[in-house]
Amino acid sequence: MAPMLPRPDLAQVKAILFDTFGSVVDWRGSLIADLSAWAATRGISGDWAGLVDAWRAAYAPSMDRVRRGELPWTILDDLHRATLERLLAQFGITGLLEADQDHINRGWHRLNPWPDAVAGLTRLRSRYIIGPLSNGNVALLVNMAKRAGLPWDMVCSTELFGHYKPDPETYLGAARILGLQPGEVMMAAAHNNDLHAARRCGLRTAFWPRPTEYGPLQVRDFAADSDWDIVAADIEDMAAQLGL
Repeated sequence: MAPMLPRPDLAQVKAILFDTFGSVVDWRGSLIADLSAWAATRGISGDWAGLVDAWRAAYAPSMDRVRRGELPWTILDDLHRATLERLLAQFGITGLLEADQDHINRGWHRLNPWPDAVAGLTRLRSRYIIGPLSNGNVALLVNMAKRAGLPWDMVCSTELFGHYKPDPETYLGAARILGLQPGEVMMAAAHNNDLHAARRCGLRTAFWPRPTEYGPLQVRDFAADSDWDIVAADIEDMAAQLGL
């Protein structure tokens, strides 16, 4: 049987870049399980779910300080570590060695994929160049992909551009290093705001929801809020809509 062709309106797309935290990997469930299991082996008690939620809540504000120039360029690992030190004190988790704090911080390198992610990405990779376009630093994304089996062709970290999403330098920089025009690149994410920024830069767009990403704290991104080029149930459905 001849392979199915991509949708005519998307025929020029050559690369698909993915938001990663929340869209491809389950940061919340992974971190809570990882840290709870580790703490149990060490006899350390703490509100790990509360800490993880507070840690993620500090994610965008910490990057915004870099984007506004209040901090020099700082990779996400280091932003995470600074936030972690503050939260450990706030949550009353004491007596940790430096190596313990390093282990906790590197939990972001050990995130697990959503159940549809690896199979869906593998299907898409048969036709398209695929990789993350993520605010995670290069080492974080490489380690995560190696452990989780994410079949990226390349790793596109915003570290390469010295800017965090949603700065246009990230989307346009990704197209540039791939040798492609913005319209030949699709941004795929479970976050509408990411796609709005990508569309303003001329990229094509794909959305699927992750309604449990934030657990009981989820307040947005339950559905597409615009006419994205693809609106799918998950990454496997996205592949199916592209004829794969």
